[in-house]
Amino acid sequence: MVQPNQKDLNKFLYPHSSYRGQVKPENLVFNANLQEFAQKVSFIANLETSGKLAPEEAYSQIKMLWKQLKLSKKELKIGSQTLSDNQ
Repeated sequence: MVQPNQKDLNKFLYPHSSYRGQVKPENLVFNANLQEFAQKVSFIANLETSGKLAPEEAYSQIKMLWKQLKLSKKELKIGSQTLSDNQ
């Protein structure tokens, strides 16, 4: 039986979609953070569903990830409009 190489395994476990929004460095960084958040939440949900993680622990971990994503959004100034953006 042929084992998948590490690159293929990483592509399977950590898929990334192409970014199609406004191309700015902060948007690209936030998009990467958002995709990582979604992947980790999916893993946590699957562990909880299979009984390998308690519901309280799953909630706690997802809440921590959400706080990290929210901080990332704030630090990157995503969604905050300046006067120059509105003109």
